[in-house]
Amino acid sequence: MDPSDIENTDDWLGCPTPLETCRQQLRLYENEFEELNRQLREERERIFKLVEMHAEAIKQRNGYMATLREKAAETASLRREMSSLRTSANAHKKEAAALRGMLEGLTPNTKTIV
Repeated sequence: MDPSDIENTDDWLGCPTPLETCRQQLRLYENEFEELNRQLREERERIFKLVEMHAEAIKQRNGYMATLREKAAETASLRREMSSLRTSANAHKKEAAALRGMLEGLTPNTKTIV
């Protein structure tokens, strides 16, 4: 056997030819390509679902924000009304105190006999 033929294994039994090796490599690439396409399709579906979920969350958030603004307006109105009632109550208390003072000045002090 010639030492230069030691690397040439084309004629060995069970060894694939270069064409068979290329075909096998091509099948491997095709399988990998199909698998990557499947994964890509699945991820696109997941992304689409996430986009839908995000849109729904934004819609809910906007609804909650509108409700919050309404409740804040109601709270501000109630606070104004409460402040007005306190002011009115304080004025009435002062007026009542003044009237009591006037009444006490008009009525004589009663003496109790023990």
